[in-house]
Amino acid sequence: MDSKVNYAAVGMFVLVLSAALIAGILWLAVGAGNKKHYEFYMSVMDESVAGLNVDASVKYMGVDVGKVSKIQIDPSNPLKVQLIFAIEKGTPIKEDTEAVLKAQGLTGITYVELSGSSPNARILTAAAEGQLPIIRSKPSLSARLENVLTRVLANLDRTAANVNAMFDEDNRAEVKKILSNTSKVMGTIASQKEEIARFIASAAKTANSTASAAPHIDPMLKRISTAAESVQKMANEATLASTNAKTTLAEVGSGVRQFTGETLPEMERLLGELNVLSASLQRLSEQTERNPSSLLRGRQPVPMGPGEKVEP
Repeated sequence: MDSKVNYAAVGMFVLVLSAALIAGILWLAVGAGNKKHYEFYMSVMDESVAGLNVDASVKYMGVDVGKVSKIQIDPSNPLKVQLIFAIEKGTPIKEDTEAVLKAQGLTGITYVELSGSSPNARILTAAAEGQLPIIRSKPSLSARLENVLTRVLANLDRTAANVNAMFDEDNRAEVKKILSNTSKVMGTIASQKEEIARFIASAAKTANSTASAAPHIDPMLKRISTAAESVQKMANEATLASTNAKTTLAEVGSGVRQFTGETLPEMERLLGELNVLSASLQRLSEQTERNPSSLLRGRQPVPMGPGEKVEP
């Protein structure tokens, strides 16, 4: 039996094993370096989450950022469902972020879409220590459509009931009468179509006349406005004249008072002197009548009477 060992094959095996070991170590190291870290959040849905499964995608504006880690009924309200999300650390989950259920394409795979974060909003944090931050939720498109259809169907049911109640036998008879009367009215209108045509023609002529008179209305309005302005100006001038007249009367009254106080006494003295002068003129006239020559010779002495003599 040949006991000779093939060292070349052993060396090749050792080299391959060493290379595989090194590659495995590098792969593990790279995988550990790329390991993602997750943060957990909660959202409470007010609708059915049928079609949503654990490990379903959680997307932020269409980008995969995590997964659904747990689905359970809300212990405090059995009409609500609690969803626990594992979301990559660093995802901008803010106070105004909203979670909504969406269906992906035609396959109908349900996932959670996060949206609505504004740049100025604060980062979402837990309300108390030991609790998960709660992301607000809003109804999905299917839930909104279902609510709308429910309201529409309810309204249709009420409308149908009202219509059935309205069109009973008595109301149907009244509707027939109304239709019959309407037919008669329409027949009457049709018989008066010539009169209606003439009325329409007259109305058209009136409208044309009004349209032709419209260009003259504007100048007339301008003249009326000018006249109104003139009247206003005259009123202002009359007011000013009234004010001036009041001032003049006040000045005249002051002058009259001054004339009464100062001039009347002088006038009285002048009238007295005139009376004296008038008396003198009257005596002169009488003397002239008795003795006209006195104007030339002057006044002659009165002749002495009997028994009078001139004293030395």
